Amino acid sequence: MPSDTPETPSLRFAPASAPSVPLAFVAAESLEQWLATLPAAQSRFARAQGFTAGIGATVVFADDEGAMTGVAVGRGTAQARARGRFALAAARAALPAGVYHLDSDLAGSELEAEVLGWLFAGYRFDRYHANAAPKAALCAPEGVDAARIEAIVAGECLTRDLINTPANDMGPQELEEAAVHLANHFGASHLVVKGDDLLAQNFPMIHAVGRAAVPARAPRLIELNWGDTGPLLTLVGKGVCFDTGGLNIKPGASMGLMKKDMGGAATVLGLAQMIMALKMDIRLRVLIPAVENAIAGDAFRPGDILQSRKGLTVEVNNTDAEGRLVLADALALADAGESDLVVSFATLTGAARVAVGPDLAPFFASTSALVAPLMQAGETVADPLWNLPFWAPYETMIEPGIADLDNAPAGGMAGAITAALFLKRFVTDTPKYVHFDIYGWCPAAKPARPKGGVGQGARALLDALPELLAR
Repeated sequence: MPSDTPETPSLRFAPASAPSVPLAFVAAESLEQWLATLPAAQSRFARAQGFTAGIGATVVFADDEGAMTGVAVGRGTAQARARGRFALAAARAALPAGVYHLDSDLAGSELEAEVLGWLFAGYRFDRYHANAAPKAALCAPEGVDAARIEAIVAGECLTRDLINTPANDMGPQELEEAAVHLANHFGASHLVVKGDDLLAQNFPMIHAVGRAAVPARAPRLIELNWGDTGPLLTLVGKGVCFDTGGLNIKPGASMGLMKKDMGGAATVLGLAQMIMALKMDIRLRVLIPAVENAIAGDAFRPGDILQSRKGLTVEVNNTDAEGRLVLADALALADAGESDLVVSFATLTGAARVAVGPDLAPFFASTSALVAPLMQAGETVADPLWNLPFWAPYETMIEPGIADLDNAPAGGMAGAITAALFLKRFVTDTPKYVHFDIYGWCPAAKPARPKGGVGQGARALLDALPELLAR
C-alpha cells in the first residue's frame, strides 16, 4: 500500500527520543585507532572475538550485568567498499534486538547512503510466506533528512513488491489497480484505455501485443497525472506482466523470471510515489502500457507489419521483442504532450545484461548535457548507472526496407543500442529524452537487497531531476 512513509517498523527510523546504544561503524584501515579509544577490557574483548572490521562483522559489548552497552559494525577495507554497497546494512540482521544510534564520522552522501541501506535491509516480501524482519532499529543521525529517506524507501519497496508478485496475481488488471490506488492516495487523476478501445484511440501496437490474452487480462494504457505547477516530467514504464515470448516462444529457462518483465512499470510507480510524497514542484505524468504477451489464435505473428500511433510501420521479426512495441505507442503519446523531460524505464534487452551485468543500469540520453548529472547522481545515492550511446550509425540496422522499422534486427549485435534507437524514433518533438534499460532483479542476496525484485535508476533520477529539468 503506498503511503507517505513505510508502515512497517523495520522500514522506518526509530524515534529520536527512544533509548539507544551506540553503534560504532569502523573501517578496517581505522581499526587500530578505534581500538585504542576503547577501555582496555573492551579492546581486548574485540580482539578476542576476532573483530577485524570486515563488512558485516559485528561485536557486541556488555556491562558486568550483561546489559548491552554498545556494538561495533565493520565497514570493511577501501577495496571492499569499492566492490559493494551498503556495508552498514550487511550487519543489521545479525545485531541483537534494540535501538541504536550511529557513532561515526561519516557525513553527507556517504552517511545518507548507509542509513538508506539500513532501512532497505528491513524489507521482506511476505505476501505468501512469513519472513521475519530484523529487530535492530536505528535512530536517524543528525544532518540526515529522515522523512526524505523514508519516502524513498517506501517508493522502492512498492517497486520491489510489484516485481516480486507472481503474474497470476499481477496481471494488467492488478497493475492498473496498484496505479489507481497510488493515484487516489496522492490525489492524482487517472485514466485507463483498455481492450478494443486501444484501437479506437490509436494505440495499435499496445493492442496487437496484448490482444491474445484472455479478456480479464486485456491490454491497456494506464495514465496518471499529478501536480499543477513546475516543469512537466513524463515517466513511461514497460508493463509486460508476463512474457511468454509470444509465437517466438521463450524456452522454459528464460520464461521463469518473466513476472519481472513489468519491472519498468514497477519502477516508475515507485518513483512516482517518491515524487508525490516529497511534494516536488513538478507536474508528473505516468504512462504504463500494461499487457500480457500470450499465445493464442489471435496472437501477433512474426512477419506481421504493425501500424503505430506515430504513423511509422513496424515489421515484427520476433514476437519476443514486444516491449519496445508497447513502449513506442506510449512514447508517441508522451512526445505529443509538451513534456520538459521524457524518461522510459524497461526490462528491455538481454544485450544490456550481457554488456553491464545485473547491478548496473545502462541509460541512453538524447543530449550530452543529461549524462553528467545522472552519472553523478548515481554515484551520490549509490544507485549506479552507466551511459550507453544512441549510436546514429546503427540506425540502418532497424530499417528493414519493407517497413519503416524492424523490431528485432538480425545478427544480435548492439542489441541494447538498436532497441534504444527504435524507441527514440517515437520521441522526436521532445529534446530531452532518457531511456533506462534495467534488469529489475537481484539474482543473489546482497546487503540491503534480498534476492528478487529491485529498483534501479529511480533514486539516481530523483536526485538528478532538479538539474535535468533546469537545463
